[in-house]
Amino acid sequence: MTETIYAGSYWGARKESAEACALRMERLFASLANVDPGFAQWFQQGRSRKAALQRPIEPRGPALEALIRRGRDRVFEDLGFRVRGWNGVTDDHDASGFDVTCGGYAQAVNNFCVFSLPTQGPHAERVLTAPILGGIVRSMATAWEPEWAIATSSAHRDLVTENPKPGTFVGWVMYLARSRGSVPPLPAPVRIEPVEDKGTLLILTPERFTVSNPEHVALAEHVRGLLENSGLMKPLTQAA
Repeated sequence: MTETIYAGSYWGARKESAEACALRMERLFASLANVDPGFAQWFQQGRSRKAALQRPIEPRGPALEALIRRGRDRVFEDLGFRVRGWNGVTDDHDASGFDVTCGGYAQAVNNFCVFSLPTQGPHAERVLTAPILGGIVRSMATAWEPEWAIATSSAHRDLVTENPKPGTFVGWVMYLARSRGSVPPLPAPVRIEPVEDKGTLLILTPERFTVSNPEHVALAEHVRGLLENSGLMKPLTQAA
């Protein structure tokens, strides 16, 4: 069975306007276009693929801000804005999509930016690699300034935790904001890279991480222990 890889970034309550969220999303789209050509264009969801392809997302300016404003929760303003999109690849196995909730400031409700990623096909062959996943996570980190981000196997996540709360488990590619603390030395082949002055990117292995490889599972568990001992494996910080 093909393992599903996803990428997501998460942060706690942060009240932001539609304009502020649009500026962050504009930076995200610009960065992702440089990561892989499959992320250069996005479309709003529609009743069918044909309908969606008639609704391209303008990745900047007033049109993007207007799209975000339309995603405001109509009942609870403190839940922020929600926007979803698709990259226009008609093969479901090779398509990508995103789901963003931003500007929310309700207590105990997280903001997030999550990407569904292809499982097989030419786009998948490019995307499901450490460099591209690292680029996706880095793009989310610089745009949204989350507390924590990850790109990993859903099967591995489900193996290591019954209640996968953001910030509490380890995966193939991770980002930890500086506010969570300092990353300790980690064993090879783990790569540690700074992300501007915002935090740290961790890549467990340069080869494709899979739950079917016991060495990968053991490495992830070892790294989890080191990060936990440093106080880095904890749920997202919630505003008081």
